[in-house]
Amino acid sequence: MTPSRRIFAGLSIGNFLVLLDTSILNVALPDVQRDLGSSSTALPWAAVAYTISFAGLLLAAGAVSDRFGARKVYAGALAAFAALSLACAAAPSIGALIGGRVLLGAAAACMVPSSVALLAGLFEHPGARARAIGVWAAVTSSGLLLGPMLGGLLVTAGGWRLVFLVNPSIAALALLLSRKLANPRPAQVRPLDLPGIALSVVALVALTYGLIDGGTNGWGRPIPWVSVAVAVLAGLALAVVERRVEHPVLPPSLVAHRDLDASIVAAAVATLVFYGVLYSLTLWLQGERGWTPLQTGLAFVPMTLPMCVLPIFAGRLVARFGARRVILVGLAFDVLAGALLLGATSGASIGWVLAAQVPLVLASTTVIPAATADVAVHAPAEVAGAAQGALNAGRQAGSALGVAILGPLAALPHVGLVLVGISVLAVLVAFAGRRPTPRSDQDRPQSVLATVNRWLTKA
Repeated sequence: MTPSRRIFAGLSIGNFLVLLDTSILNVALPDVQRDLGSSSTALPWAAVAYTISFAGLLLAAGAVSDRFGARKVYAGALAAFAALSLACAAAPSIGALIGGRVLLGAAAACMVPSSVALLAGLFEHPGARARAIGVWAAVTSSGLLLGPMLGGLLVTAGGWRLVFLVNPSIAALALLLSRKLANPRPAQVRPLDLPGIALSVVALVALTYGLIDGGTNGWGRPIPWVSVAVAVLAGLALAVVERRVEHPVLPPSLVAHRDLDASIVAAAVATLVFYGVLYSLTLWLQGERGWTPLQTGLAFVPMTLPMCVLPIFAGRLVARFGARRVILVGLAFDVLAGALLLGATSGASIGWVLAAQVPLVLASTTVIPAATADVAVHAPAEVAGAAQGALNAGRQAGSALGVAILGPLAALPHVGLVLVGISVLAVLVAFAGRRPTPRSDQDRPQSVLATVNRWLTKA
């Protein structure tokens, strides 16, 4: 194995570990409850705490990666992930386990933007970079698929603590393979925007928490509404603070890049649709059809299994046709999936649901790798970590929004109608009037974020 391929494998395995831990604990929760004597209300937070921490810290982690060097941040976060996994395995109570999962999510947040920034640096040619990101996306996506199956085997073999004890060996392998990575840092190191980082963390954590809590436990309580209100206030405060600091957490070179904005929006919408529909179909199959959890899991194999292969072809398509065309085709698949769900009435055949999974997985496995490749290729080198942090923060917010928006809908035709509307709106907002990259910064079209920032400055 050549050094570049060995390093590539190390980066891919690290991100595989991040996605593995988003789903591996779910099947172990009943065993956790029996062993730790947890209440039914506290138990779900052992799984959700990881996602909330992960999503809330992604943007800040990107800025930290640019400041201290992507290699140093990636290696440190990977080592911390291994150590924190051991701490979770030794948790004496549900509170300690939830706290460990929060810290584990923080380590995962530092791994993702730094690893993708390093991945982009391994391949100089944009086409080779896009193909590599397709393979990377396929390897990491397999973590999401293998999580429930591996978790079930480990719980059966020795209990829920084995779910965490498997992580250190995987992390050690990733560290070994990527040990010869360089630690590139920009010529001009930007100081950390601590107020901006703090406000971005508050906004993203509060938004993710509120959306997940409201989508899973209902919106008839004040907690999710208060949380979303805190997120909005923190976001407004962030907009005010960012236009007054010299080195904002969202760099102007990133905010002003309309093409990158479009890719981030497209990736967020594709994630929203995928996880929102996945959640809705789970409720429909078990509630409307009366299927068992095992039958429901098997019903999703046509949608989840291709995620391990299709991103490889998406990377090749991006290298040949460009990210914009691939993303547009992917969003069109989301529209088709919504149209098929319109026929999934209560008395309809299960074939409608299975048919809708095909365009749904085609959409997620084309839009997300294409958007990741687009950001990796076109983001300025000095803010590569921040760009990947923004992209992945958008994706995580999209997954929470998917549960919050599509989860409460009672019928799949309603889900399909909303899905079509969201996908069409994404095309219009992200790509209407999009022009080729200008020759100079003066001619560059201003993004939505840059326009809002200019209005705030004039206010």
